[in-house]
Amino acid sequence: MSVRSKFRHLQRYREIAIAFVRNGFGYIAKDLGLPDTGLVLRGGERQGIRKRGVGERLRMFLEELGPTFVKLGQMASIRPDLIPAGIIAELEQLQDHVQPFSYLEAVHIIEDELGSPLEQLFAEFSEEPLASASIGQVYRAKLVDGTVVAVKVQRPSIQKVIETDLDILSELARVAEHRLEWARNYRLRDMIDEIARALRAELDYGLEARNAERFAAQSSRFDGIIIPAVYWEYTSKLVLTMDYVEGIKLSDRERLEQEGYDHKKLAERYSKAIFHQVLVDGFFHGDPHPGNVLALPDGNLAFLDFGMVGRLTPDMKQHFATFVIGLRNQSTSTIIRAINGMGFIPDDTDRKALRADVDEMRDKYYKVPLSQVKIGESVNELFALAFRHGIRIPSELTLLGKTFLTLEGVVTALDPNFSVFDVAEPFGRKLVIEKLDPRRLARKWVDDIPDYLELLSDVPLSLRSVLNMMRRGRLGLDLAIPELNAVLKKLDQISNRLSLSIVLLSFSIIMVGLIIGSSMGHQSTLLWDIPAIEIGFGIASILFVWLIVAIIRSR
Repeated sequence: MSVRSKFRHLQRYREIAIAFVRNGFGYIAKDLGLPDTGLVLRGGERQGIRKRGVGERLRMFLEELGPTFVKLGQMASIRPDLIPAGIIAELEQLQDHVQPFSYLEAVHIIEDELGSPLEQLFAEFSEEPLASASIGQVYRAKLVDGTVVAVKVQRPSIQKVIETDLDILSELARVAEHRLEWARNYRLRDMIDEIARALRAELDYGLEARNAERFAAQSSRFDGIIIPAVYWEYTSKLVLTMDYVEGIKLSDRERLEQEGYDHKKLAERYSKAIFHQVLVDGFFHGDPHPGNVLALPDGNLAFLDFGMVGRLTPDMKQHFATFVIGLRNQSTSTIIRAINGMGFIPDDTDRKALRADVDEMRDKYYKVPLSQVKIGESVNELFALAFRHGIRIPSELTLLGKTFLTLEGVVTALDPNFSVFDVAEPFGRKLVIEKLDPRRLARKWVDDIPDYLELLSDVPLSLRSVLNMMRRGRLGLDLAIPELNAVLKKLDQISNRLSLSIVLLSFSIIMVGLIIGSSMGHQSTLLWDIPAIEIGFGIASILFVWLIVAIIRSR
């Protein structure tokens, strides 16, 4: 690492430490070993901090530190299996407070990336951006052939800034897990690594372009959904050029009403598109908020911004369907089976407590009509349950939960009487039928045949190895019993204390023998000029007290 890089890291560490102190987290900065800032809050500032909750202060801390930390918080807000609900609510309010970068900087990046002067690439290029965010900003332009396009340009040096911050966050997470129990419980390093991967993917506009093309291919089989075309000759890792689409954001209800759009049709088309992406294609838009979906004059919908996407494997789709079926059928065992399939239930999980919590969640939906069941809410309850019991849910499913919550928020704003479950039911039914389809089962068996053949080919070798071990008398038995290690540890402690008691008793008998012998022979208790009895008494007393304390502490 260069001297300049080290200096930049030190400066950033100091900025992070100041932000911790300013937002009432000075104790965390101290625990992490961050540099002392010398910042002292006044009485009024401290009082103001106390009035705010932890979630609000965390949000302000992230906003103060800029784009990387804002993105970190936004991505963490989709992990309700790892973060408490109160903090999630605040993280969802995170906003990018960044100044637009200059037109000349944008031109310089475009010309560097595409290898030609701007005048040769575009017939027109607006000097004012249409939108500006933490990673990039969007301009309206016109190609030489007259096609109107939207050009997204990445913020100058943002990749270097984000990589610096991610390096620091990774190191802070490592230190935190080493020093702080809460960081270990939240598996902070895993969370940072996961969010870093997602953030690095957002920095690659080439990847976003490929996502857009995949959505376009999927949507060609689905009426009413438009995906802007990508112009690859004007696209690179830092520049993305797509069709310019003009429409009304679904969040702009007033304009939608003025233009005479049918809100119910928009809600139905939007929700069908999301369910098709999730439950049919298994590749879905990870951030379908109303600003990323436009209503077009012909009634179609255009999806924008494909930096965040989710993927579901066929097995994961089936587990999700099993969860919904378990809720519908009031079956605790089915729900637990789905949770186990979707995540990983640790060996030390209290199964009795887990079953009790699942019973409580199931009872909430007892005899409730499906039209009144909120899918996003039920998925979020699943994640809250996973958080309580230390069950790690794959990030794809947490992104799915966020997508469903967004979906329900959008359709409720468009039409409060619209039932998402009415749209979801045909997709769910199709998924259940697909699960039981003999042709699907046959295909699965055919796909697994190579694995079975490989297993069979290994059987003779494995049997020969077992027989050789039996002949040599080296065949062992390995038993795994829950909590066996804890039991063995306790037995080890008991045996140690028994051994110490026996040693103490033997030592006491020797000391008594010395006392009796010296008194009967009228001799001094000094051995080689050493007061043996006095020293022995002292040692015996220390051992005795230690033994009593150990027994009391172990209850």
